[in-house]
Amino acid sequence: MFSTPILLDQIRRWVEIETPTERPDQLNRLVDEVMADHAGLPVSLERIAGSDGCGDHLVVRSNWGQSEPGILVLSHLDTVHPVGFIQSRLPFRVEGNSAFGPGIYDMKAGANLAHNALRATAQAGGGPLGITHLYVSDEEIGSPTSRPLIEEFGKKAKYVLVTEPARDGGKIVTARKGIGCFEVKIHGKASHAGAKPLEGRSAVRELGHVILALEGLSDEKRGITVTVGVVSGGTKRNIIPDFAQAQVDLRVPDAEAAQDICARILGLQPKTSGVTLTITGGISRPPFEQSPGAKLLFDHAHAVAAEIGFVLEGVSTGGGSDGNFTAPYAPTLDGLGPDGLGAHTDHEQIFIDTLAPRAALLAALFQALR
Repeated sequence: MFSTPILLDQIRRWVEIETPTERPDQLNRLVDEVMADHAGLPVSLERIAGSDGCGDHLVVRSNWGQSEPGILVLSHLDTVHPVGFIQSRLPFRVEGNSAFGPGIYDMKAGANLAHNALRATAQAGGGPLGITHLYVSDEEIGSPTSRPLIEEFGKKAKYVLVTEPARDGGKIVTARKGIGCFEVKIHGKASHAGAKPLEGRSAVRELGHVILALEGLSDEKRGITVTVGVVSGGTKRNIIPDFAQAQVDLRVPDAEAAQDICARILGLQPKTSGVTLTITGGISRPPFEQSPGAKLLFDHAHAVAAEIGFVLEGVSTGGGSDGNFTAPYAPTLDGLGPDGLGAHTDHEQIFIDTLAPRAALLAALFQALR
């Protein structure tokens, strides 16, 4: 059904337009290309202008099945690699079973496979359910401008399919941890470190207490991790520091853990008298838990994959995606892109022999889900 050379050539064209999130001009060039690739298909295209420094978003709707809840496909066109990376570090190339390029694995190949699955479905006369494919431009920075769109469409969908890359040898993602982002700010009192050390109140020392308290909330058995990832403070070696700050990452498996740990983080109190501790933030991506409906969706996809000729396995991961935003509203299946490795690195690659089977899986789901 799918020609691997044709798929790979289309993916190459998308990859060779570099699209870091912070370059809306580049992203809009790719949106132009994606729109052109839909020429002649029985679909409508809605281009939503970018905002807050992000590129445009694109909504592709099949001409069939739009009067009732259908299939929402989520893809992102932005990458983490800067413009010029394809020349200096990661040129598009094929070596054996691997094709390399910036963003090829995360996730331009998956987005392109869904496009081709939609094309195949249209050529087959459509499917039982309408298909809405949403391409967004800001997933790599947390989807700040596209989240309202994603949630709006997710609430109306019967099923959600996310074209993030496959994991760990081809597994699809059936659950993801929720993500929390917090900022710590500590104000103390400056003084001379040699002449008047006792008059000062060290914000950096208090930050040490806070770091230990925060990371002490990690719980391996419950799948909870709290990581203090960025810290700064002080101005000179010989001054008791009057300010310090930190950025904190939280990963939680479910809504109960999210509520519990968020309350503990925000409720921390300073251990140093005369120091002010302020912590702000919260959950930025809700936990993607596998609902009973999502389990049935996975079982169906597992059976479809077996008919195509490969074994489909599910995995839970700590990384977030736009599927986190839809999982509370509709059965969501993630990681439907091709297998590969090296996301966000200078050796990012896809495994070419997984392109046609993954496109076939998406097309079969488009044509079989009811």
